[in-house]
Amino acid sequence: MKLFIKIFLIIMMTFLTLDAYEKPKVLSEEEAFNVEAIKNGDVISLKIELGKDIYLYDEQLHISITSPITQSLDKEIKRPKPIEYDGFIVHLQSPSFLIPLNIIKKYVSSGEFTIALEFQGCSKSGICYSPMKKEFTYNLGGDSVLDSKVKEDLSEQDKIADTFKTSSFGFVILSFFGFGILLSLTPCIFPMIPILSSIIVSQSQNMTTKKSFILSLVYVLAMSVAYTLAGVLAGLFGSNLQATFQNPWIISVFSLIFVALAFSMFGFYNLQLPSFIQSSLTKKSDQMQGHGVFGVAVMGFLSALIVGPCVAAPLAGALIYIGQSGDAFLGGAALFAMSLGMGLPLIAVGMSAGKFMPRPGVWMDNVKAVFGVVMLGVAIWMLSRIIPANITMLLSAFLILGSAIYMKALEPLENPTSGWAKLRKTIAIIFLVYGIALFIGVLSGSSNLLKPLEKSFTSVTQTLSSKGLDFQKVTTIKELENAIKNSSKPVMVDFYADWCVNCIELEQFTFSDARVQQRLSDFTLVKVDVTKNSKMDKELLKYYGLFGPPALIFYKNSEELKNLRIIGFKSADDFLKSHKEYIMEVLLIVTVEGLGDKEIFEKHLKKEGFEQVEDEPFAYHGETTTSLLNTETFILHVLKEALNKAEFFTCKAIFQVGENPIKAYFIDKEAKEFTRIKDPD
Repeated sequence: MKLFIKIFLIIMMTFLTLDAYEKPKVLSEEEAFNVEAIKNGDVISLKIELGKDIYLYDEQLHISITSPITQSLDKEIKRPKPIEYDGFIVHLQSPSFLIPLNIIKKYVSSGEFTIALEFQGCSKSGICYSPMKKEFTYNLGGDSVLDSKVKEDLSEQDKIADTFKTSSFGFVILSFFGFGILLSLTPCIFPMIPILSSIIVSQSQNMTTKKSFILSLVYVLAMSVAYTLAGVLAGLFGSNLQATFQNPWIISVFSLIFVALAFSMFGFYNLQLPSFIQSSLTKKSDQMQGHGVFGVAVMGFLSALIVGPCVAAPLAGALIYIGQSGDAFLGGAALFAMSLGMGLPLIAVGMSAGKFMPRPGVWMDNVKAVFGVVMLGVAIWMLSRIIPANITMLLSAFLILGSAIYMKALEPLENPTSGWAKLRKTIAIIFLVYGIALFIGVLSGSSNLLKPLEKSFTSVTQTLSSKGLDFQKVTTIKELENAIKNSSKPVMVDFYADWCVNCIELEQFTFSDARVQQRLSDFTLVKVDVTKNSKMDKELLKYYGLFGPPALIFYKNSEELKNLRIIGFKSADDFLKSHKEYIMEVLLIVTVEGLGDKEIFEKHLKKEGFEQVEDEPFAYHGETTTSLLNTETFILHVLKEALNKAEFFTCKAIFQVGENPIKAYFIDKEAKEFTRIKDPD
């Protein structure tokens, strides 16, 4: 009991210390960016009043018409001259913009229209805000703003960050504990299961369920403290401590530790500290009613930082909240609760290992040997972050083949033979066959451990391509912005690192899915490799409001589709589900009347994102990321503009958005209203 009281006090003191840390006041979004919009006669005035020590990125500052059509106004509106600050082109003074209505009338003939102002900024203290978009609706015949709103399309992590601001302390803690349980089923936690089990097996003398529970709990608490500290520091200072630990030297040393532990399991030697240190730690451990508690705590702490550096939506949401509010206590408590939820399976596995531990003897030696192999597997898995995939596969082949030979796969069964001996022989033969398959796979150029004989995937360390997907590689903010700006198609940006488990899962299980490849065939694919965690890598992550990989960001017409942003691993089904919810297909069939130019008509539709259906004249398809109502309005205005440009008189349009009901309209280029056809044939 004294042990847990001490741990609890340490955790609480950590939270209070972080919360009391003297840090600059963090402004809310409303305080940092106060947007004013005034329509005065024939001019619309927009101004962003910046809070103290706040600046805006010039490249993220955009003005456009979003309804009834989509049209960028960046090249037509004079903007204040930016300056260079901290390596970026920014606005340190509050920028103002004047939009003459004659510019609007070039694209909107009458009625209501909506102006959108997009921007992103940071404070000089290092805290960055999420990209924002404010929209203002006017009427060409009126003088006042009809509507002013902040766009509500939030990413998953932004929605989670908002729960901190609107929910009670208890609800936040329980929610994050639940998030942790769900995250415990991800690949980030799996490597810790054999590590903890091996620790318990290595201390098998007089092991009981109670002792294994204590060791498991200490491991999980230490892991939770590490996650919490790393998260709070990342939120406050924008530096990912876990990413810092993905240094090749650190990973190599940690892998060697597992190799040393493995050979100790095999009985080659006993790992011992100098006697004077060992006696002191043993005395302390006995006082804490546990054996090896100190070592288990150290291993749990380091495992959280080195073995499982994952960023998922709940973690990103907590970090966003900490960064924007400076509330390290609530954010840290939520992260700690999430870590405990992630550790529940570890405690269950640890208790099971202690309960079913065989007594000392031949069986115990065999169990230790098994976990020695597991330790070597963990070492290879750690090294896979910094070595080529084919070398990882080769090392795995040697390990599996060595295990098969050790289990006497090549030797005949002895007579008489027990059932256990037959089972071991069967497992040994399976290992032998699998090891040979891995070795053949290496020679054939494969790098997939699950399908060694099928060259299905390219190396996960080659960041330029996945099977069927070609990525453009960028390394700087400027290159990424140019790739987004110059693309005529929607863009998906993949933030990736070799040491990121979830990144590899995305490569091997999501991007390899034929349905996902079909979905992304209409996208320009860009990859940002942040494996080295260099200064430029950190700037890229900070600039886009990220705390680490993996992250998938989607753009259309140089505008981020925030509701599609993905943090962490998504299965192929979940990936497709998120796209189906926000990106709907549009099928459009048009019948025109009058002597017009069909080529000009189609050229205008293509400019607005509608492609002609093959062998189907006046049938078009496209996509939309806006609401059904806005999509209908957009289609009708596009058709009317096309009629004017192509000099057709009227047209009948039948269209379907997603799985919504079919709609039909009669459009006259001279009329101010659109006529709805109730029963389209």
